[in-house]
Amino acid sequence: MNYIVCQEPGTFLLKEQDIPQPKAGESLLRIRKIGICGTDIHAFGGTQPYFNYPRVLGHELAAEYVQGDAEGFEKGDAVSFIPYFNCGTCVACRNGLSNCCTSIQVFGVHIDGGMAEYVVVPDSYLLHGEGLDFDELALVEPLAIAAHGVRRAGIRSGETVLVMGAGPIGIGLIQFAQQAGARVIALDVNAHRLDFCKKELGVWEAINPMNVDVMEHLAALTNGDMPTVVIDATGNRNVMNSAFQYLAHGGRYVLVGLQKGELAFSHPEFHKRESTLMSSRNATREDFQYVIDSIKSGKITPKTYITHRIDFKDLPSGFEDLLAPENNVIKALVEIQ
Repeated sequence: MNYIVCQEPGTFLLKEQDIPQPKAGESLLRIRKIGICGTDIHAFGGTQPYFNYPRVLGHELAAEYVQGDAEGFEKGDAVSFIPYFNCGTCVACRNGLSNCCTSIQVFGVHIDGGMAEYVVVPDSYLLHGEGLDFDELALVEPLAIAAHGVRRAGIRSGETVLVMGAGPIGIGLIQFAQQAGARVIALDVNAHRLDFCKKELGVWEAINPMNVDVMEHLAALTNGDMPTVVIDATGNRNVMNSAFQYLAHGGRYVLVGLQKGELAFSHPEFHKRESTLMSSRNATREDFQYVIDSIKSGKITPKTYITHRIDFKDLPSGFEDLLAPENNVIKALVEIQ
């Protein structure tokens, strides 16, 4: 079979190896669609924490069930899986927080992932397709991350939420915050993505910090109250550090984005607000099921995010084109014919 490895930052190689064989309790899947995500982009650029090279990337996956004895799954079924393999015994796992297991192995990050024609995964992580097509299934994982971030934020109806970063996870955060009844403001430097948020998602306001003073604009929008929830989906340290000032008194700041450096903020400004700062990592099975149900019911239509497609064998030479701002990529899918 063919697979693609990120040999070192900036280098993808197409290679061949034997098709893996499942052991007891495992299943063989044929990968059909692979979503390109921020983790892949940061890994390619050498800025992804928790990362070693060489590594096979890819954890936003839609697949076809090929071989195994997983209960309820048959050959040819459309499937996906939860790509966060947890130990089941650490303090986080014992408390139902498998998404932040102390020894978690994320497919395509800590261990080799799904940029391959076939993969083997443990049966316990499989997800039924439930009638979703391969495009939709490839988008379940990033949307689960967004759903988890919104659940962490505890958003209530009528709140004002600022989502920083209008990539696929940011778009998911917007939609799930709207489902919770919030008025959502999108912030991004990409005019194309902001236009998508206005036209397709109906955000309350779309702000480009290159064009306006963000503090003044937010204050005017909220009559000086400021957003009660700020969520970062940029993974940009400067953006993350600047956002503490955007938070209302008594507000919550949720970090979904990830970067390598340190956070820096004024303790007095943070303290006087009695602010809550929290991170949001990965997602749980509950989040995955919520996403699947939301797609099935039509509450979200993630296929509208897909702007670019690329053939699997063209990815090593074409990946950098997907990073170019002028190409207006929102979501790119890799397709294995």
